[in-house]
Amino acid sequence: MPSPTATSKPAPGGNLPGGPSAALVRALRQVLRPLVRLMLAQGITYPYLAELLKGLFVEVADKEFRLDARSPTDSRVSLVSGVHRKDVSRLRHLLQTPEAMAPSVVPRGAQLVAHWMGDARYLQEDGQPRPLARLASEGGEHSFEALVSSVNSDIRSRVVLDEWLRLGVVHLDGDGRVCLNTGAFVPTRGADEKAFYLGHNLHDHAAAAVHNVLGGQPPFLERSVHYNALAPASVDRLGKLAEQLGMKALLAVNQAAMEAEASDSAGRAPGEGAQRITMGVYFYTETAVPGEGEPS
Repeated sequence: MPSPTATSKPAPGGNLPGGPSAALVRALRQVLRPLVRLMLAQGITYPYLAELLKGLFVEVADKEFRLDARSPTDSRVSLVSGVHRKDVSRLRHLLQTPEAMAPSVVPRGAQLVAHWMGDARYLQEDGQPRPLARLASEGGEHSFEALVSSVNSDIRSRVVLDEWLRLGVVHLDGDGRVCLNTGAFVPTRGADEKAFYLGHNLHDHAAAAVHNVLGGQPPFLERSVHYNALAPASVDRLGKLAEQLGMKALLAVNQAAMEAEASDSAGRAPGEGAQRITMGVYFYTETAVPGEGEPS
């Protein structure tokens, strides 16, 4: 059954009298459970997470809960976040010199994949990504070397190819051509690359849902379909259908966005800020627990 995100508004000022509702607490536990599983699997324990959360509470209270344009005092941040004022001072100092979060190879790789799957030069008649000759001397503009040069002329295509072969983004066919693997929006190997997309995709999905729950206008698209009485064979069939239709939607939006970006970049007025978008598709299945996951 289709399921929209709730759009009810919180109490004035964003505070819930008497504390958060039981429904919100259940939702937070459900959202955090797979993340706790990931952290435990990676050796991240509660004390480490507690310090990480403390910094996040300080950062969000500082940036998004200001009374005016001025930077709030440590006492104000402490009041909003619940973090002790001494910790607030220490953490705000650390947040002024944040460590880079994303490996530089990820944005470049994502841009290359987007061009391969959206630029007509690199597509076959059926819209699928074309196998590319390795070098421009072999395939001209229909080559992997030309693709890399069209996005970034400062990096050698051989360096990208070796890395993508290692990550499982591409493979070589019998004729030595470079072929993009199905579903290569996310590399099949490479912990840093997977972690980047974990943070990027879950952040934007959660941000859209939170915007809607807090009554933001206009609401973001954030919908799902869920059933809990299916046979394994039906789940397998529906999973393949979801992947097929989902990839079609992603490819269509990718191509339209790439064309729009080229046009917008040329026509944007000086000083006019650019905006970013994310559209995602996901499919998940597990053994159903009677009564679990249904609204009370």
